[in-house]
Amino acid sequence: MTDASPLAPAATPVAARAIDLRKTYGAGDSAVRALDGVSIDLAAREFTAIMGPSGSGKSTLMHCLAALDTPTSGQVLIGDTDLSRLRDKALTALRRDQIGFVFQAFNLIPTLTARENILLPLSLAGRKPDAAWFDTVVDTVGLRDRLGHRPAEMSGGQQQRVACARALVSKPSIVFADEPTGNLDSTSGAEVLTFLRRSVDEFDQTVVMVTHDPVAASYCDRVVFLADGRVVDEIRDPDRDQPSLVAQITEHITQLHAAAAARGQA
Repeated sequence: MTDASPLAPAATPVAARAIDLRKTYGAGDSAVRALDGVSIDLAAREFTAIMGPSGSGKSTLMHCLAALDTPTSGQVLIGDTDLSRLRDKALTALRRDQIGFVFQAFNLIPTLTARENILLPLSLAGRKPDAAWFDTVVDTVGLRDRLGHRPAEMSGGQQQRVACARALVSKPSIVFADEPTGNLDSTSGAEVLTFLRRSVDEFDQTVVMVTHDPVAASYCDRVVFLADGRVVDEIRDPDRDQPSLVAQITEHITQLHAAAAARGQA
């Protein structure tokens, strides 16, 4: 495996950045170091996958980048904003206005229609939706005929597409997706990944996705691999039409799992 080069080229705009990020849970002999000095730039208008074995720190990294968790030390920047300098009210506003979220469990409000769920972030912020952008997002995810339905009246794939539309409707600076296809069958998963891919290619969105699935990662512009709380490798600008790409990603993950298992037996 090659040495990781986690920093973006100098001319590339950066949507989010981690600088020497460390996260420790617990104290003393029971302390667990989830992140161990991660520095990484996430380029704007790119689709990035974060992968690694269980316990590698990938979800912790995403949660710290998305302002859902606080690092023990180090810095997180969204654009030029240093999250450590924000008070609670400003941090809440940043999460609401600049960050979109897509979760494995959809996290839709069961009593609201698809339309109401999509518009919920704007409603909470007291902002009026951009009607043209709302129509663009809804038509892109193919939900025009489901807007009046509640989550229980939709398939899992449709619910996740609602969640994707909700993440994009406020035009955030960056969207974080945590295993967005984990609860979906292959067809529904492909629909969600295609939408996320289109949001980058057609709408200049920035998407960062944690996934364990090499097929999902093959939709991305960049695949970053973590192990033991550190960035250890990456694939940048892969040929997404290359049949061997999934196999290449799978090989990387297999090597990381084998290394983790060997360390556990040492």
